[in-house]
Amino acid sequence: MQPRVVILDYGSGNLRSAQRAVERTGADVTVTGDPHAALEADGLLVPGVGAFDACMAGLRAVRGDRVIGKRLAGGRPVLGICVGMQILFERGVEHGTATEGCAEWPGTVERLDAPVVPHMGWNTVAAPEGSALFAGVDEGERFYFVHSYGVRSWGMESADPYLRPPLVTWTTHGAPFVAAVENGPLWATQFHPEKSGDAGARLLANWVATL
Repeated sequence: MQPRVVILDYGSGNLRSAQRAVERTGADVTVTGDPHAALEADGLLVPGVGAFDACMAGLRAVRGDRVIGKRLAGGRPVLGICVGMQILFERGVEHGTATEGCAEWPGTVERLDAPVVPHMGWNTVAAPEGSALFAGVDEGERFYFVHSYGVRSWGMESADPYLRPPLVTWTTHGAPFVAAVENGPLWATQFHPEKSGDAGARLLANWVATL
């Protein structure tokens, strides 16, 4: 049976290209803002482009923040992409204004420390050993980024030695920032796998294979 994936439509994100990319993995994909469908799907993909505060407003309008929390409490997979990754952190700061995020991870989304912003183009990434997201992806593969903000530091450590800490992938544009995170059922990428050719397609297939 095909895994059922919902791409959450909350008024932000490159929905159709994400839909086509996930459909190519063999998944049955629906684009909707219906919270019940988003809660019941095998996998939930949360896209996002634009400003952090606008994305959070749209997400809350469709109760997406609650859906994400309920899914994760039940161990049900969620994948965030671009600002859909950023809103999973505690807060975003843009133009001096702080906005609360979903707080699934500690940390602040802030302007990139780079001579050229926005960051638009292809970057290699440094994935940690044991990454399931990057399984089968050759070292040195490049992924497509388009953003001005990111998470520049990571301070989440597990106090329980029996709990596996999140796997954090890094890249650099001016200074290092988080490119991807794997944390139990919650995965996310700052880059756009749906725009990243064969390497991005492999990442999406890796996620769908977990559903």
